Amino acid sequence: MNPTIATILAGVAAYLIGSISFAVVFSKLFGLADPRTYGSKNPGATNVLRSGSKKAAILTLLFDALKGWLPVWLVSEYGHLYGIGDDGIALAAIAVFLGHLYPIYFKFQGGKGVATALGVLFALYWWLGLFTLMTFGVIVFFFRFVSLASMVAAVFAAFFYMLLVGSDIIAGAIIVMAGLLIYRHRKNIANLLAGKESRLGQKKN
Repeated sequence: MNPTIATILAGVAAYLIGSISFAVVFSKLFGLADPRTYGSKNPGATNVLRSGSKKAAILTLLFDALKGWLPVWLVSEYGHLYGIGDDGIALAAIAVFLGHLYPIYFKFQGGKGVATALGVLFALYWWLGLFTLMTFGVIVFFFRFVSLASMVAAVFAAFFYMLLVGSDIIAGAIIVMAGLLIYRHRKNIANLLAGKESRLGQKKN
């Protein structure tokens, strides 16, 4: 197969995998309200937690991370067999992330991509995912704002990668994901500045 075609197909497959909204899927399986209709209206684990179902929230978190990890890991491990290089890995990373943000199966109304981005980072390098997760945990522990922790961790993910690996096309993909993640949190930024952002564990009507 032509490497260019293989790279494109890998990107398309990654996007389709990313488009599976597990927040909606598990909410339906557990008989919960659609997460796009309450709280922040974001189909993600944090908003599912506001439904009161910790199990559904945990499953959403795990599967959103898994879907980010799977396509990037597959391309990283087996892409060379089809002539796919770092450009294909970077494309798969961005594509699966975009799938979560703008899922084709759910009228392009997706989540903010935190868990999916973390899955991508773990697929690239386990230490990158771990360092980013630790950064997220520290910010959440001290400030209790998931949105703030997510944005800070996204920025540090790019910093960690460039510090320990260098500047390349994959670094560019991580920077793009960080920028998109921050953009998707623009309402949270406004709420943080206004003192209206909900803290972890706080329910929203």
